[in-house]
Amino acid sequence: MPSASQQRWLFWLPTLIWASTWHVILYQLDSAVPVLNSVAWRFALAALMLAALARWRGEALLALPRSAHVLMLATGIVQYSGNYWSVYEAERHIPTGLVAVLFSLMVFGNALSGRLFFGQSVTRRFLLASAGAVAGVAMIFWPEIAATGARPNALLGLGLGLLAVLCACIGNVLTLTLTRRNLALVPVLAWSMGYGALFLTLASLTSGAGLHFDTRPSYLLSLLYLSVFGSVVAFVLYFKLAQAQGAARAALTGVVIPVIALLISALFEGWQPTVLSLSGMGLSLVSLFVATRPTAPAPARP
Repeated sequence: MPSASQQRWLFWLPTLIWASTWHVILYQLDSAVPVLNSVAWRFALAALMLAALARWRGEALLALPRSAHVLMLATGIVQYSGNYWSVYEAERHIPTGLVAVLFSLMVFGNALSGRLFFGQSVTRRFLLASAGAVAGVAMIFWPEIAATGARPNALLGLGLGLLAVLCACIGNVLTLTLTRRNLALVPVLAWSMGYGALFLTLASLTSGAGLHFDTRPSYLLSLLYLSVFGSVVAFVLYFKLAQAQGAARAALTGVVIPVIALLISALFEGWQPTVLSLSGMGLSLVSLFVATRPTAPAPARP
């Protein structure tokens, strides 16, 4: 079990990394490469690096049971293809801010799945504080959310966003189920991301999108960053956090990521905060503090 200090790093490092990917992904979208291809290249490269890491650590990569491959294939399809494809497609129809709010709801999806599949309970204080954090995220993006109804395909975008959240929650359950079978995390992630990349590639070929790549430095560097940090480092740390603290607490990263991402946007993209957005940021951070405070032990009976 990681120490309290190590668990803080397990929370904040993937949070900071995924917050920065909001900006880095813009360099992928500023390319003629279809989304299916970009996400496939990202996870294919990540899978190769994770396989190399597993081999270097002496962890079994080719000796995993067939039943594990069935679950890893399912994980790849829902977590690393369905999830990411749905996010990109959702953002074509609804604002990014609404997608961020939907993903902050993962804390409740993970709490429910953790209770159903792993017997992990959460306190009422945690749920109330998480609700406050989600409300804070909604306040941050309220102008975008309020304008969503004017978009012609808003309901489609909302459905795709909810599908992405569902895929992410299912992917968490599948990955944690595999690691609870005493399978090492790194090989599980390597195979899962590899299967996800393969599924995306097949989907691209069958849809007629073909295979495309971009050799411009901005695309290559962003792809490298998303693969190394946004996929390998962030997912390994995130699932180690979920193993140590439970899936619900790990999902609290989703209520902090938008706050940090918008601070990065203010630095590099000219985003201007408002009183409402600043209030939402404050509410999210205070709620995070309340949700993660240690539970006081019950007083001993005389």
